[in-house]
Amino acid sequence: MDRTTNARPAPPASRPESSERAPSAPTRTNIEAVLELERDTRSDRTALERLTDVVSATASSTGFIVTHVIWFSAWVVLNVFLGQRFDPYPFSLLTLVVSLEAILLTGFVLISQDRMTKLADRRAHLDLQINLLAEQELTAILKVVCLIADQTGVELAGCDPHLDQLLHRTDVKALNEELTKEMATVDHDDKRHA
Repeated sequence: MDRTTNARPAPPASRPESSERAPSAPTRTNIEAVLELERDTRSDRTALERLTDVVSATASSTGFIVTHVIWFSAWVVLNVFLGQRFDPYPFSLLTLVVSLEAILLTGFVLISQDRMTKLADRRAHLDLQINLLAEQELTAILKVVCLIADQTGVELAGCDPHLDQLLHRTDVKALNEELTKEMATVDHDDKRHA
């Protein structure tokens, strides 16, 4: 018996770990497409949107909180313990400044959140479009496979009881209405048990 025919091939000299593997060409293409969409979104921002993003990012940082804790502590120490009474207790000036800051920050954050919501909606619509396109493509592929099976004499009736349904396009409107109806019963049950 010839040992060379049954011998296993030698493993590659160095196999990269799964975390070190480079993404496949389709994955790389998808990553580039997503990055391009992100770049376009960022470059299309107005000056106000850029400002609101900077203010929101700053206001949500640890440095912002630490700065305010130090500022409030110093204000209280100066006015209560060191005798620099430019804003005596109950710190009306500090309250005014903090209230104005809160009003401005709220406006910036709301503008930023509104833009982010619109962007999320746009991405959800894109995702829905891609999913619908994929469903249409899969339906077309399934029809071709069924035609090939029919031409070759392969019986498909016992393969899947839902095959006839899968050969038709999904009615998105009917699916949405059914989902809305089902969700309403779940919401109703939640309110009843609350």
